Amino acid sequence: MKSLFGRILLAASLVIFILFVALWQWLQFSQDFSRNQIQQSLHRELAEHMAHINPLLSQGITSDAALKEAFHDFMLLGPSFEIYTLDRQGKVIAYDAKEEKIKQSQIDTNIIDDFIQGANLPLLGTDPRSSSKDKIFSAARLLAPDGQQTGYLYVIIGGEDFDAWQSIVSEHQAPQFWTTAILIAIGFALVLFVLLLKLFTAPLSRLENDLRLVASQQLNAGVVLPRQYTGSSEINQLSSHINTLLEALSQQHQAINRQQEERHEFMLHLSHDLKTPLTSLQGYIDTWLLLPPHERSSDLIEVAANASQHLQQLLGQMLELEALENGQVSPNWNELYLVDLLEELQLTFAPRANSKKVTLDFADSHNLTVRTDRQLLLRILNNLIDNAIRYTPEQGMIKIQTIQDLATNKVWLQVSDNGSGMHKHELTALKQMTQKPLAMMAKQTALPQLGVGLAIVRQLLGILQCDIEISSQPGKGTTFNIELQVVSQP
Repeated sequence: MKSLFGRILLAASLVIFILFVALWQWLQFSQDFSRNQIQQSLHRELAEHMAHINPLLSQGITSDAALKEAFHDFMLLGPSFEIYTLDRQGKVIAYDAKEEKIKQSQIDTNIIDDFIQGANLPLLGTDPRSSSKDKIFSAARLLAPDGQQTGYLYVIIGGEDFDAWQSIVSEHQAPQFWTTAILIAIGFALVLFVLLLKLFTAPLSRLENDLRLVASQQLNAGVVLPRQYTGSSEINQLSSHINTLLEALSQQHQAINRQQEERHEFMLHLSHDLKTPLTSLQGYIDTWLLLPPHERSSDLIEVAANASQHLQQLLGQMLELEALENGQVSPNWNELYLVDLLEELQLTFAPRANSKKVTLDFADSHNLTVRTDRQLLLRILNNLIDNAIRYTPEQGMIKIQTIQDLATNKVWLQVSDNGSGMHKHELTALKQMTQKPLAMMAKQTALPQLGVGLAIVRQLLGILQCDIEISSQPGKGTTFNIELQVVSQP
């Protein structure tokens, strides 16, 4: 019964069975009520007529033994009647039956008085031959010649013989009736089930077939359900939600495919970047080993050490980029003096810049206090300056300064050099990154054209929610403008 078909069948069968039982009980009650009302109405004057035509009863006699003969004659005319005389308190005095058949010898006279006074029928009175069941009756007062009431004539309508014959008939007809009724109920439940199945599950069947067709299609094709579904609002809402889900899945699938392609291209570029220092390292060491001991120069070891340091730097950047893409880095916001950060950068890169004869000019002319994560901003600038030193020729210059845009009231940290500049495809890739929403920047995969260093810059800018503007010309240099969140300035 886990299927929709089985549940509807079970529910429909139970509902029909309960309704049938309730209807049968109501019909039985209604039938008994109507029958009692009709019979009691037809025999309303029965007791009064009996008392009038019988000489003893008409004299108000209630206990004479001769009454039993009169009762016997009356019951021959109507075998379904049981006749009793009662005293004024309702105690049974005379009757035409064996004494052991009398179960109750006291009759409620209040009901009898209501009957005589013309109350609405049917009225049920005490059955002397039953200890629990009441029955319809007819009753009349018995009066002595002086007009004093001596008791009641009490006639049960549909007595013990009537009940016996009715029980025989019911026992014979009940199995046939219930068998027929159950078969009709089952047939009606099946018909109702088929109608409910067609009405309620047809849209679900169409939806299931359409989903099977959708499952065979490619998600990157932008699949949707092929039709509109008529029926209940729930089916319409379900199809709408499924279309929304399919659209989201399609977009995610396409994004994953793009990310896989970008990652593949990135790994190709990265393998080239790793291969260069590794080949250099291995080449210089092999050369040093092949030379005779007296011709071996420390210059070869120095070059090999530099290649090893470069390789170590690339591997460290790879681990850093992986941590950024996995969301393992979160900003720790603080306020800092920008001039202190620039002085630290100047000291860090001065030896390397001097060895390449590149001038460093790092200054904050505005004496700014900014709100940022010191370590993340330092890593951004480290990567930019490292790239700048690598691609800036001798006698070149790398400059960092703060610029205030009065038109937009924004403050920018500008990192510029006069090196080889960026190629068009690299600049386009980095600008595409800056056009994405800031909330998405830190979650995108590295663009393969940027290399590891700029890919890290891209991720960190997304985490710090910083805008960036880039301009570059091959052979003339590159300029990065990073927006700052300024707290105060003199």
